[in-house]
Amino acid sequence: MQLLTKEIRAQLILNNVTARDTDHIPVVKWFTPWANATWIITEMEPDGRCFGLCDVGHGEPELGYVSVQELQDIRGPAGLRVERDLHFYTDKPLSVWTAAARAARRIVDPL
Repeated sequence: MQLLTKEIRAQLILNNVTARDTDHIPVVKWFTPWANATWIITEMEPDGRCFGLCDVGHGEPELGYVSVQELQDIRGPAGLRVERDLHFYTDKPLSVWTAAARAARRIVDPL
Protein backbone atom coordinates (compact mmCIF):
# COMPACT_ATOMS: atom_id res chain seq x y z
CA MET A 1 0.00 0.00 0.00
CA GLN A 2 1.20 3.49 -0.79
CA LEU A 3 1.59 5.74 2.22
CA LEU A 4 1.33 8.76 -0.09
CA THR A 5 -0.76 9.31 -3.18
CA LYS A 6 0.02 12.20 -5.53
CA GLU A 7 -2.95 14.09 -4.09
CA ILE A 8 -1.96 13.54 -0.47
CA ARG A 9 1.67 14.50 -1.17
CA ALA A 10 0.55 17.68 -2.96
CA GLN A 11 -1.73 18.74 -0.07
CA LEU A 12 0.93 18.05 2.57
CA ILE A 13 3.54 20.08 0.68
CA LEU A 14 1.03 22.89 0.09
CA ASN A 15 0.29 23.00 3.83
CA ASN A 16 4.03 23.22 4.48
CA VAL A 17 4.63 26.22 2.22
CA THR A 18 1.48 28.17 3.01
CA ALA A 19 0.83 29.69 6.41
CA ARG A 20 3.30 27.57 8.38
CA ASP A 21 1.85 28.72 11.71
CA THR A 22 -1.65 27.67 10.72
CA ASP A 23 -3.47 25.01 12.72
CA HIS A 24 -3.91 22.71 9.71
CA ILE A 25 -6.49 19.98 9.38
CA PRO A 26 -4.73 16.59 9.20
CA VAL A 27 -4.45 15.12 5.72
CA VAL A 28 -3.43 11.50 6.34
CA LYS A 29 -3.33 8.89 9.10
CA TRP A 30 -0.72 6.11 9.15
CA PHE A 31 -0.63 3.23 11.61
CA THR A 32 1.01 -0.08 12.42
CA PRO A 33 -1.55 -2.91 12.21
CA TRP A 34 0.50 -5.01 14.67
CA ALA A 35 1.17 -2.35 17.34
CA ASN A 36 -0.23 0.89 18.73
CA ALA A 37 1.81 3.34 16.64
CA THR A 38 -0.15 6.04 14.81
CA TRP A 39 0.78 9.21 12.93
CA ILE A 40 -1.69 12.01 12.06
CA ILE A 41 0.09 14.17 9.48
CA THR A 42 -0.58 17.76 8.40
CA GLU A 43 2.52 18.88 6.49
CA MET A 44 5.51 17.58 4.54
CA GLU A 45 8.85 18.98 3.44
CA PRO A 46 9.80 18.20 -0.18
CA ASP A 47 12.43 15.75 1.15
CA GLY A 48 9.73 13.56 2.77
CA ARG A 49 10.02 14.77 6.35
CA CYS A 50 6.48 15.09 7.71
CA PHE A 51 5.03 17.01 10.64
CA GLY A 52 2.10 15.97 12.75
CA LEU A 53 0.93 14.15 15.83
CA CYS A 54 3.10 11.09 16.45
CA ASP A 55 2.30 8.24 18.82
CA VAL A 56 4.65 5.27 18.93
CA GLY A 57 2.45 3.51 21.47
CA HIS A 58 4.16 4.39 24.75
CA GLY A 59 1.43 6.65 26.16
CA GLU A 60 3.11 9.93 25.20
CA PRO A 61 1.74 11.25 21.87
CA GLU A 62 3.63 14.34 20.74
CA LEU A 63 3.92 16.82 17.92
CA GLY A 64 6.98 16.14 15.83
CA TYR A 65 8.54 14.98 12.61
CA VAL A 66 8.71 11.59 10.94
CA SER A 67 10.35 10.47 7.70
CA VAL A 68 8.15 8.80 5.10
CA GLN A 69 11.14 6.71 4.05
CA GLU A 70 11.69 5.47 7.59
CA LEU A 71 8.03 4.49 7.88
CA GLN A 72 8.20 2.66 4.56
CA ASP A 73 11.22 0.71 5.81
CA ILE A 74 9.54 -0.57 8.99
CA ARG A 75 8.65 -4.25 8.99
CA GLY A 76 6.50 -5.94 11.58
CA PRO A 77 5.64 -9.58 12.21
CA ALA A 78 5.25 -11.65 9.04
CA GLY A 79 6.50 -8.67 7.01
CA LEU A 80 3.60 -6.36 7.88
CA ARG A 81 4.14 -2.70 7.00
CA VAL A 82 2.89 0.68 8.12
CA GLU A 83 -0.49 1.32 6.48
CA ARG A 84 -2.52 4.34 5.46
CA ASP A 85 -6.03 4.57 6.89
CA LEU A 86 -8.05 4.59 3.67
CA HIS A 87 -11.16 5.85 5.47
CA PHE A 88 -9.51 8.67 7.42
CA TYR A 89 -11.34 11.99 7.28
CA THR A 90 -11.49 14.84 9.73
CA ASP A 91 -12.66 18.42 9.80
CA LYS A 92 -10.92 19.13 13.11
CA PRO A 93 -7.54 20.91 13.24
CA LEU A 94 -4.37 19.35 14.62
CA SER A 95 -4.71 21.22 17.94
CA VAL A 96 -7.99 19.42 18.67
CA TRP A 97 -6.42 16.03 17.83
CA THR A 98 -3.44 16.88 20.03
CA ALA A 99 -5.57 17.87 23.02
CA ALA A 100 -7.64 14.67 22.75
CA ALA A 101 -4.50 12.53 22.40
CA ARG A 102 -2.81 14.09 25.40
CA ALA A 103 -5.92 13.56 27.53
CA ALA A 104 -6.26 9.91 26.42
CA ARG A 105 -2.48 9.29 26.32
CA ARG A 106 -2.91 7.92 22.80
CA ILE A 107 -4.29 9.16 19.50
CA VAL A 108 -8.08 9.02 19.56
CA ASP A 109 -10.74 10.50 17.30
CA PRO A 110 -11.69 13.83 18.92
CA LEU A 111 -15.39 13.44 18.10
